[in-house]
Amino acid sequence: MTLADYLPIGIMLVLAAVFVAVSLLASSLVRPNHPTEAKLDPYESGIVPEMEPVQRFPVKFYLVAMLFVIFDVEIIFLFAWASIYDSLGWYGVAAIFIFTFFVAETLAYVWKRGALDWNVHRRARYIPTDATDEAA
Repeated sequence: MTLADYLPIGIMLVLAAVFVAVSLLASSLVRPNHPTEAKLDPYESGIVPEMEPVQRFPVKFYLVAMLFVIFDVEIIFLFAWASIYDSLGWYGVAAIFIFTFFVAETLAYVWKRGALDWNVHRRARYIPTDATDEAA
């Protein structure tokens, strides 16, 4: 391999850097310099909020969303593995077994930590059984 073989990668890096620079320049030219009060209001389906929400949006929602993305990506890997299963042989079976083991271990961990429990106060395992649990 020669240095000329890396020329397309260098061109792509330069194009990416130029794209980033042009995007930042365009956004700085187009953005409002002195936004009005209406532009500073949060946008939620075009409805101006009449009062602040009583509580913040639960963090568990974001946690479940991230877990969904993780397990969705696992399905994509499994589909790619299944499409070339014959050419990988036993090496592919061992590799996907290790991958699936770690993903299943992650699921067991987050399940044990209660990340998937939405109604924690209704779960029997969270109800205190004696006075020592109530004090804690």
